[in-house]
Amino acid sequence: MNIDFDKMDGLVPAIVQDALSGKILMQGYMNEEALVKTQETGKVTFFSRSKNRLWTKGETSGNFMELVSMTEDCDGDAILVKANPVGPVCHTGADTCFAEVNSSKTGFIDQLRAIIKDRKNNPSDQSYTASLFAKGINKVAQKVGEEAVEIVIEAKDDNKELFLGEAADLLYHYLVLLEAKGYELDEVMEVLIDRHTKKS
Repeated sequence: MNIDFDKMDGLVPAIVQDALSGKILMQGYMNEEALVKTQETGKVTFFSRSKNRLWTKGETSGNFMELVSMTEDCDGDAILVKANPVGPVCHTGADTCFAEVNSSKTGFIDQLRAIIKDRKNNPSDQSYTASLFAKGINKVAQKVGEEAVEIVIEAKDDNKELFLGEAADLLYHYLVLLEAKGYELDEVMEVLIDRHTKKS
């Protein structure tokens, strides 16, 4: 990373975003030492201006923020930290320091899409996903059909675990089918947004 710590007297703002949900969790400040410690320990660490020392989020509460990635902004004077929070982030007990509920895990779909794309472009004999691509579009489409039937069957019963398992299978195979066809999920979202806009 190429951070200009001198620009703001040794400190730069660090914005922390939930790696899965995309929600902004909090904002703190890092000096060079805090940045290095975050990278070394994998736990998000700031420089506390009130305590005048390094402060690892969760060092008292146990609600650490596990580092996923860090990137600097275009001017090199701010850091975007993506992390997985372990428990509430705010000292008030709220999910975020902006009083927002942070319960959605739908951001994982983007990670899953990237994995599926990688399995297509870099196939491995040990990968189930790669084996689907190797069998061709007809097999992938067939699997989506099979999973759709299975979720309909489970919908008639009251077993939550089995229903959610089939729902996960259907979603996964649907994403594989989109990748096999060369389409992006964003294109599907555009169709839904367009339909919603026309109905509004």
